[in-house]
Amino acid sequence: MSTRAEGTSSLLRQPVAVWAIAFAAVVSFMGIGLVDPILPAIAEELHATPTQTELLFTTYLLVTGAAMFFTSWFSSRVGAKRTLLIGLAVIVVFAALAGSSGSVGAIISLRAGWGLGNALFISTALASIVGAASGGVAGAIILYEAALGLGLAVGPLAGGLLGSISWRGPFFGTASLMAIGFVAILTLLRSPSSANRPQPIPLSAPFRALRRPALLVMGMTAFFYNMGFFVLLAWTPFALVPLGISNAMTLGWIFFGWGVALAVSSVFVAPLLTARMRRTSVLLIVIPALTLTELVMALLHSSAAGLVTLVVVGGLFLGILNTVLTEVSMEATDLPRPVASSAYSGVRFLGGAFAPPIASWIASTTGTTAAPFVFGTLVLVVATGILATGRRHLARADGVHEHMQEVAEAIAMGDTD
Repeated sequence: MSTRAEGTSSLLRQPVAVWAIAFAAVVSFMGIGLVDPILPAIAEELHATPTQTELLFTTYLLVTGAAMFFTSWFSSRVGAKRTLLIGLAVIVVFAALAGSSGSVGAIISLRAGWGLGNALFISTALASIVGAASGGVAGAIILYEAALGLGLAVGPLAGGLLGSISWRGPFFGTASLMAIGFVAILTLLRSPSSANRPQPIPLSAPFRALRRPALLVMGMTAFFYNMGFFVLLAWTPFALVPLGISNAMTLGWIFFGWGVALAVSSVFVAPLLTARMRRTSVLLIVIPALTLTELVMALLHSSAAGLVTLVVVGGLFLGILNTVLTEVSMEATDLPRPVASSAYSGVRFLGGAFAPPIASWIASTTGTTAAPFVFGTLVLVVATGILATGRRHLARADGVHEHMQEVAEAIAMGDTD
């Protein structure tokens, strides 16, 4: 518990390089929520169906998830700094090309390239922040999740502002901001000396890592959790259209509120909870709370005020879950951070890739905007079941392993008080 407290207290006292990575991470995560407010506009102006438009999430997240399995192998050979820079450069190119496209099919394809750059950057950024930040692993993860939350908060607002001018604006905006992030990483992050460079990681390492029961449990939990996450994020804009809310700026403000709630809870609420109870206990309380939220969204699908309120409430739960899930995945095994990050993040993003088109297909098949939220509820029930069943493998992340060692040492020394 002391590590978590120290990490929280020193959260703001970080090296300049950490802030450079965090800034670029904010912009990178902006890319996830950036298209949210402009989904209806893209569907209308490019004559695309909701399912086609949802593929903007799917190709992006599918390539991101698949590529993340290989980022630790790649970064261990070319170096973390170069990997970050290559990822940022790829995002700049493909985001700019997406803004220049004239069809939804072209944008879907270019979002795949964007996802490749995102994978190289995000997975390496997590491992780099954990390795360079002061205050321990927990503090570093909170900082990373704060960047995630801030990016998800600002992304929809920026998408709404730029999207109110043109649906192309958010893509060009992302390219410009990522270029700034590229310069920040280039100038502020030092490359490690040859003596401190990590050993090359085998290509199979992330896949073999998933043989570890702890990481497999966390990966599958995060897979289904992320499906619920992206049902809320990607389907809600379409659920609001029949209720008279389709303006990019209005949607931008709604998801800005969602992102702020996510950022606040990830930085402030999650550490408070994990300081008072085991991490897995937090997860087994908050995942069901998110499940109930999406169930109520299904019941209130015809109420604009109800959906908007529940989106923000969902953001509070998502912020806690993002932070604690990442903490558990990083602490559940003794694997190198880059390997654990690649394996966990890869499985997690793959879950997010499948959810948006499935949600849209379910809505078109059933003829109701409520059905996707029911689907989101069910996958979150599955996530809870996996975590509850596999909890015994996560003792290390809960601190139980260290506690048992301390008890054994006390008994060996004759200190049984």
